[in-house]
Amino acid sequence: MTDPRLVDITDRIIERSRANRAAYLERVARMRSNGPARKRLSCGNLAHGFAACGQEDKHALAEGDAPNLGVVSAYNEMLSAHVPYGTYLEPIKKAAHGIGMTAQFAGGVPAMCDGVTQGRDGMDMSLFSRDVIAMATAVALSHDMFDGVMCLGICDKIVPGLLIGALSFGQLPTIFIPGGPMTPGLPNAEKVRVRQLFAEGKVGRKELLEAESASYHGAGTCTFYGTANSNQMLMEIMGLHLPGSSFVNPDTPLRDALTKAAVQQLGSITSAKGNYTPLADIVDEKAIVNGMVGLMATGGSTNHAIHIMAIARAAGVIVNWQDLSDISDITPLMCRIYPNGLADINRFQAVGGMGYLMRELRAAGLLHDDVKTVMGEGGLAPYCKEPFLENNEIVWRDAPEESLDDAVLRPASKPFSPEGGMKLLKGNLGRCVIKISAVKPEYRKVKAPAVVFHTQEDMQSAFKRGELDKDFIAVVRFQGPKACGMPELHKLTPALGVLQDRGFRVALVTDGRMSGASGKIPAAIHLTPEALDNGPIGLIQDGDMIELDAETGKLELLVSEAELQTRQHAQVDLSGSHYGMGRELFAPFRATVGLAEEGATVFNW
Repeated sequence: MTDPRLVDITDRIIERSRANRAAYLERVARMRSNGPARKRLSCGNLAHGFAACGQEDKHALAEGDAPNLGVVSAYNEMLSAHVPYGTYLEPIKKAAHGIGMTAQFAGGVPAMCDGVTQGRDGMDMSLFSRDVIAMATAVALSHDMFDGVMCLGICDKIVPGLLIGALSFGQLPTIFIPGGPMTPGLPNAEKVRVRQLFAEGKVGRKELLEAESASYHGAGTCTFYGTANSNQMLMEIMGLHLPGSSFVNPDTPLRDALTKAAVQQLGSITSAKGNYTPLADIVDEKAIVNGMVGLMATGGSTNHAIHIMAIARAAGVIVNWQDLSDISDITPLMCRIYPNGLADINRFQAVGGMGYLMRELRAAGLLHDDVKTVMGEGGLAPYCKEPFLENNEIVWRDAPEESLDDAVLRPASKPFSPEGGMKLLKGNLGRCVIKISAVKPEYRKVKAPAVVFHTQEDMQSAFKRGELDKDFIAVVRFQGPKACGMPELHKLTPALGVLQDRGFRVALVTDGRMSGASGKIPAAIHLTPEALDNGPIGLIQDGDMIELDAETGKLELLVSEAELQTRQHAQVDLSGSHYGMGRELFAPFRATVGLAEEGATVFNW
C-alpha cells in the first residue's frame, strides 16, 4: 500500500498539472501513427532517409513494416563515461537485425564534461547545454523515420537534455542505455584530502595531478555519487533503464549483454508488438514522484532540484521545491555514498544496488507501483531484481534480502536518517536548497557575518591572502541562470573545507550551483530570486549577519526591513573583462531563461 503522505503529495501535483498534462498528451496523441512512422513519408523523403543504408536495410525500410529504431548518442572523448559508447552502434544494429528490425544512428548531441570545465569559462555554458542537448535530440528525432528510440547518455546535463528532447516525441517508445561506472581508483576521501592540501599550498601541482589521475583513471562514470550517477539512479527508478543495468562496469560481458537486451526490450514495446509503451505513458506524475523519492533516499545530486523540474514540465507535469522538500521529509536516507559517505558507486552496487533499494522503498509504500516502465505494465516488480549471465544469456534474480554492508546501504526501516538528502530553505532572502545529507549535524546551523563576492575567483584569492580565517558566510552572487547560466562553483569547496576543518563556522549562500559531488560545507544554493533579478541577495553587505539553519529550513538576513529599503541593489558589468567567455555567449538567452525552481529552461518545452 502506498504511503498516504506520498499519495497526498502526488495528488496535489496531479491536480496542479491537470491542464498542462492534458495538453501534452493531446499533442503526443496527434503524432502517433498506425504502423511504421516512415509510411507517412513521400517517396523522396523516404529515399533520403535510407540512401546510405545497406541493401538489406534499404529493402526492409522501403517494403517492410518492421520497426526502425533510432539511436541518439552523446559519445565523445571528453567524458570518460561516454567513451564506451564509441563501440555501441554496430552491436545495437546487430541486435536489432536479430529481432527482425533495423536501427539507424539518428544523431549526436553535444556533451560537456563538468570535470574538465570546473572553474573555467566553459562552465558558464554547462546548464545551458542541457537545453541545447534537448533541442539536438528533438532535431535527431524529427525525421519521422523511427518507431523507437535508444538514448545513449550518462553525465550531468546530458541525460536530462536527452529526456527533455525525447519527451517532445513522447509517442515513441524510448529506452536509456547506460555505460556503467569506471572501476574503483584512488578513494574519493583521499582525493579530497590532497585537494585541500593543494589549496593550502602544502603540496604542488604534480602531487595534485597524480591524485586526480589515480581517481579518474579509465573509461566509465566517475565513481562518486554526483549528478552522473544520480542520473542513472533516476532513469532506473523511473523505469527507463533495464532493471539493474545502471551500475555495471563498461567492457564486461554483462554490460555488453545488457546493451543487447535493451535493444530487444525496446523492440518488444513498439507498436508492432502489441505491447506498445510510449515514453509519454511512462513519464507521468507518479514516475516523477518516484524519481524524487529515489533522489532523497540516496542523497543524490542537488542539480536535480533543477533538472527534475525541467523534465517534469517537458511532460506536462508541474513540480516545485516544496514538493521535493515534502518528499524528503517522508523518505528515509538509505545510502552513504561519497560525498554522503566514504563508499563509491561500485560498492553500492556490490552490496545490494538498485534492486535492494527499490524493493525496500516499494515495500515501505514509498514508491508508486501502478506505473508503466520499459518492461511494460508490471509495475516495479522487475526492478527488485538484478541481472546475471548464464550461458551467455541474461537472467534476473531477486536482489539480496539484506544489505551486504549497512555502512553503505540500509533498509528503509533502519536508515541513516529518517529524512532524505535535501532540504528547502526559506526566508527573507528567497528560496533555495541544501544537500543536508552531506553535512554533519554539528555543521548544519551557522550564524555569522557575510563576506560578499561576485566570482568564485575572488573568494579563492581572499582565502590565499589569509583574509578568511574566521567565522563567516560566503555570499557569492551574480551566478544565477540569467546572470551567467548558473555555473557550478565547485572550486569553492576545498577552501571552505579547509576553513571548516580549522574550526571556523563557515557556509555558502549563492544564486549559483554546486557540483553534485559537493558536500561537507553547508551550502544554500540555487537562491531564487537571483541577484540579476533584483533578488534580496543583491542587498547584502559585508558584515551583515546571516542565519542558516538546515534543520528547520531557515535562511534569514538579519537586517531590518527599514535598513534594507535604504539600500540599492548591487550592480555588476557582466560583459566586463572580469567575466569570461561563457557569460558573453550566454548573453542572448538572458531574457528567456526561467527561474531555477522552474528548471532554468531557456526554451519552453
